[in-house]
Amino acid sequence: VQLQASGGGLVQAGGSLTLSCTASGDIFRVSSMGWYRQTPGQERKLVAQVVIGGTTTYAESAEGRFTISNDNAKNSVYLQMDSLKPEDTAVYYCHAEIMVSKNYQFEYWGQGTPVTVSA
Repeated sequence: VQLQASGGGLVQAGGSLTLSCTASGDIFRVSSMGWYRQTPGQERKLVAQVVIGGTTTYAESAEGRFTISNDNAKNSVYLQMDSLKPEDTAVYYCHAEIMVSKNYQFEYWGQGTPVTVSA
């Protein structure tokens, strides 16, 4: 199973970006998909997560500005980021919990996609 993320880049403060991530490979069922971010010297932190068929969760810093959505048919997750701030600058990682069979579930990470917000 692989996660392919895209959509990062450079944007001015107040601007918007949309991150995309697609899971591919030997997938039985996707349980959850989400986004984490990490800055140098800091631990990776949850930004937003969607439990497939269930709830969504946002970090306090993302609430009201970011929107997570998913496309079950494409095994994809998206993060619409609006009103971006310089403190949103980080490397963003796609994360998924995927069942590869009825009895086995694993965590997967995509390659990081950098987001830089200039003041």
